[in-house]
Amino acid sequence: MSLPAAERNHFAQRLFTPLPTRYDRLAEILSFGQNGRWRHEMVRRVVASGNGSAPGLVLDVASGTAGVALQLAARSGARVVGIDLTEGMLRQGRDNVTAAGMSPRIGLVTGRAEQLPFPDASFDALTFTYLLRYVDDPQATLAELARVVKPGGIMASLEFCVPPAAFWRSWW
Repeated sequence: MSLPAAERNHFAQRLFTPLPTRYDRLAEILSFGQNGRWRHEMVRRVVASGNGSAPGLVLDVASGTAGVALQLAARSGARVVGIDLTEGMLRQGRDNVTAAGMSPRIGLVTGRAEQLPFPDASFDALTFTYLLRYVDDPQATLAELARVVKPGGIMASLEFCVPPAAFWRSWW
């Protein structure tokens, strides 16, 4: 992204504020139908990483409409906290969580990935989806994410990138 680092959070808020009801459909289109499969695979790996036991508490950063949070709760039995910068996306996420009957196991809060409002070593696992292009300092953000994961816990990410080969970029 060509925006100065200090503007990325504001850009993300402006971008996602009008999208909540259309976001999941747009993510499928922009990923050529792969978004659901990619999320499923990330969640599968997080659930399988527990050496026989599923994570008990998971933080889903850039949770948006709670798609990953819902899969994590359904497939692992974990309690999930989702955090996102955009309140509109979280409103849609809360609607999705309620519709799925998962409100007792999934909580959604507004906040920045760069300044998580949680104590050190709070979570067994952490996921983030399509986050790093929207933060001011990706390295500092990764350190902040790692701060809240328990020793031996797992962090899993799903990110888009521009393919390096000119042929693939033409399809991008």
